[in-house]
Amino acid sequence: MPDLRAQSACIALMLAALAPLLAGCKEPTANAAAAIPEVDVSVVVVQPRARAVIRELPGRIAPTRVAEVRPRVSGIIVERLFHQGSEVKAGEPLYRIDPRPFEVEVQSALAALARAKAVFEQATSHANRIGTLYREKAAPEAKNEEAIAALRQAEADVAARTADVARARLNLDYATIRAPIDGIVGAAHISEGALVVQNDATSLATIQQLDPVYADFTQSASEMNQLRRALDTGELVAPPAIKVRLELDNGELYSVQGKLLFSEAKVDAQTGKVTMRAEFANPLRQLLPGMYVRVQLEQGIDADAIAVPEQSIQRNSGGGSEVFLVGDDGKVTIRPVKTGAMQGGIWFVTDGLKAGDKVVVEGFQKFTPGDKVRTLSWAEADASAGLMQTTHR
Repeated sequence: MPDLRAQSACIALMLAALAPLLAGCKEPTANAAAAIPEVDVSVVVVQPRARAVIRELPGRIAPTRVAEVRPRVSGIIVERLFHQGSEVKAGEPLYRIDPRPFEVEVQSALAALARAKAVFEQATSHANRIGTLYREKAAPEAKNEEAIAALRQAEADVAARTADVARARLNLDYATIRAPIDGIVGAAHISEGALVVQNDATSLATIQQLDPVYADFTQSASEMNQLRRALDTGELVAPPAIKVRLELDNGELYSVQGKLLFSEAKVDAQTGKVTMRAEFANPLRQLLPGMYVRVQLEQGIDADAIAVPEQSIQRNSGGGSEVFLVGDDGKVTIRPVKTGAMQGGIWFVTDGLKAGDKVVVEGFQKFTPGDKVRTLSWAEADASAGLMQTTHR
């Protein structure tokens, strides 16, 4: 028993000696937790400003002019004068039909004209003689009238034969089939030795004018009505000039800005959409007929639009949109918002934000709502360069 009491006394003395050490270890742990630094997050301060409202609409490229090359006379093709896929000018020879039959027609028409002129000269001399005799009372009136009629018939015959010569020469000229317009000629549909028939429905080749080109696109009638109402109420301001750009299949913007030509005055009963057309210069032939494009059409200006970077908009479990805000006390809160269109990497916010709000753009993984953070300014991407890249929500 004395040994047990002695051991207990030793243990008590040891615990008393270690107590200050244990207390010293606990205090630095608490201080370390209190000394955790605030995390840095990038924010953008909401500032309403004028922004263009742009619609991105589906469209296809179409040539400004299309010509189907067809023969205007019948005959045998003896020569093809163009390279398939090459650029041709209006009037440039494409095919040559055997000209010999038409040359013979010209010669025959010239001979008939010469004969008609000879008859006309004879009728003129005869009419003059009869006229002189009639005035001297040496010839009856009937003879004079017959001479005048014969002269007029000879004159008409000369005119008819002259027309025959012109027709024969025109057919001879048509034996050389020429390009009706400037453009790119496609595949040759016939070869040398083929018989072609005048005004045949089958074309010999197709020529398409590709500079400039059209971009045909559609917009729903409901969207157009919404735009009209927004302009009428002053929510949007009409731009001084309508700007049209193209987004190619690789996402790049076409380098040349186009101009809007017209909008159809009717709504398609099948689709409920209105067709519009814009024209674009195409000097490098980048735009080809049938190519799918996205047409970006500036339709108004929102004078006090609120927009935030794309990555600042978060989606919640209910399918809505929300943002993280940093308050004056440095703490993070969540606020639901309503979004409009997205343009060039920025979302238009129609409800939920006001001027001066600090919206978190980067650093979401560093905090949870309620944490205190330190804010850094986020350099907003150049919105003006991205305004022509629009999608709808």
